Amino acid sequence: MSLYPGHGMVQPALLCCTEELPRSASIKKKQQDVLGFLEALKIEFAQLDIASNEENRMWMRQNVPGDRKPSNGIPLPPQIFNENDYCGDYDTFFDAKEENAVYEFLGLTPPPGFKKESIPEEEQNGDSDMVEEEEGPGHTAEAKITGGGLQKTAQDEASEEGEESEDQGEEKDKRKMSPEEEDIQDDYVDEENEKGEEDLVSEEEEVEED
Repeated sequence: MSLYPGHGMVQPALLCCTEELPRSASIKKKQQDVLGFLEALKIEFAQLDIASNEENRMWMRQNVPGDRKPSNGIPLPPQIFNENDYCGDYDTFFDAKEENAVYEFLGLTPPPGFKKESIPEEEQNGDSDMVEEEEGPGHTAEAKITGGGLQKTAQDEASEEGEESEDQGEEKDKRKMSPEEEDIQDDYVDEENEKGEEDLVSEEEEVEED
């Protein structure tokens, strides 16, 4: 358990920085995905509304590491923390969920009986009794056995590298920020600039009064 940022209330260690009234359908969906998954696992968490609470918003921005922020320095919700330790954003949460590593991602101890899905032993070792696989009449694909596993041919490796490169390209495209999200980040930046100008004017007025 930890202290709620800026308050004297004891709250669950896990904190999700969200917008109570999301500015876009994209943010709304991402927040629902994260919160719904945590609720399904019965993981306790507290929500920090950054839309209407300036203190929560500033706490979130101060605690997201610099190398994990977008180029304009304004991270979008949802952002996930374990007390003051940063866990990640929606994309990294999604990756952890896909890899069945959510508890590790959140810095939490898995419940009793929880087991990560393991890769079958024969797949890990690459063992196989099959040396030749018939692909068609009069044609077989051969593979040399080395160290208990099948040795890949140069052609196979080149093919796999090409597929991996293509998958990474698709993943990168999928995670590109949408125009809607770019507009939202621009709004955040404008708000920050306006707030900075207001603070500067207030300081100048105080100096003149002195």
